Amino acid sequence: MQKYCYNNGRRDFIRKASFSAALYAIPSLLVHAESVSLIAPTPAPKEKIKLSINGKEISAEVDTRITLLDFLREQLGYTGTKKGCGMGQCGACILHINGKRMNSCQTLAIHNNGKTIETVEGLANGDTLHPMQEAFIKCDAMQCGYCTPGQIMSGIACIRDGRANNRDEIQRYMAGNICRCGAYQNIVDAIAQVKESGKTV
Repeated sequence: MQKYCYNNGRRDFIRKASFSAALYAIPSLLVHAESVSLIAPTPAPKEKIKLSINGKEISAEVDTRITLLDFLREQLGYTGTKKGCGMGQCGACILHINGKRMNSCQTLAIHNNGKTIETVEGLANGDTLHPMQEAFIKCDAMQCGYCTPGQIMSGIACIRDGRANNRDEIQRYMAGNICRCGAYQNIVDAIAQVKESGKTV
């Protein structure tokens, strides 16, 4: 019985001591938190750049740390280029820089100063769709559609780069574009159809 009472008394003492210590600590923690919140963040460095985007000359001041993808989507409103993994692994953000395909999440906006950018918004001519866009519709090469802009831009580059001579070659070239809906065969069909048509892409 004595042992039980001793243990209870010891526990009560520890609880009270801990509570008292917490009460003393709170004011100092609040002061510390307040002092930290008053520190102004360092402004991000910015640079002026000029780009040609879908045939339009654009000048802008950009954060030196912003990716081309985020610059296009957040500052210019070109939301056709999709943001997927952010690591250059899914292909959703693929566009063309100086005629070559590129994961726009993997390049900074400032590194593309003076370059020519082509996004999916620049493919159609008014109401007339680009041959690759038409082929994707005819071949039902999309389901949810999120990866489609990147797939189309890669498909065009596949033909331009001379890598669409057969289905196996197309599949290898398009390996960097993920379609979570699994429309891969239809995507290959669309690219092969455009290649066989001989239309300029």
